[in-house]
Amino acid sequence: MSTITDTNSSFWNYLSQPQKDLILEGNYLITEIIQDNKYGFKDYAFLVFPFAKAYEGFLKELFKDIGYISHLDYISDHLRLGKLMSPNLVGRLDGKSLYKQVKESTTKETADRIWNTWKEGRNQITHYYPHNYKAITFDEAKQIVGTIIQTMEDAYAKLSPRILDRVSQPVISI
Repeated sequence: MSTITDTNSSFWNYLSQPQKDLILEGNYLITEIIQDNKYGFKDYAFLVFPFAKAYEGFLKELFKDIGYISHLDYISDHLRLGKLMSPNLVGRLDGKSLYKQVKESTTKETADRIWNTWKEGRNQITHYYPHNYKAITFDEAKQIVGTIIQTMEDAYAKLSPRILDRVSQPVISI
């Protein structure tokens, strides 16, 4: 499992306090509560939840800060981040597609990684389908958590320079 070890990094400093709290609390659950194996759960998806929630908040904030979504979208209860990030909806969403915007400003691999982490670390974990109940093991939960953290760090490294580009743009006044 990949965890954040450098709490002085620019990535860690970028995270909001609620995002940091979710990650720290998730780490505590994994390392202090569950790892001793006092009880064998049938599904360890609950260990992924704090990280998936932090991932969603991180992406919304990053996409707002680089200008991919507006402040109103950021604070909206109706923003469907998964829909906007889906590579399957690029044609329908066109300029609103977050997948397309990430792909055009970085690489297809980065856009795919952000999407796949969302799909595997959030959608497939939190949804319940009677015909496909996906229970995960402790090791699988740790692997998914590691993927979420690595994807967040990678997305920040590749997209955060766009924050500076936006800030350094001259303000045009009339």
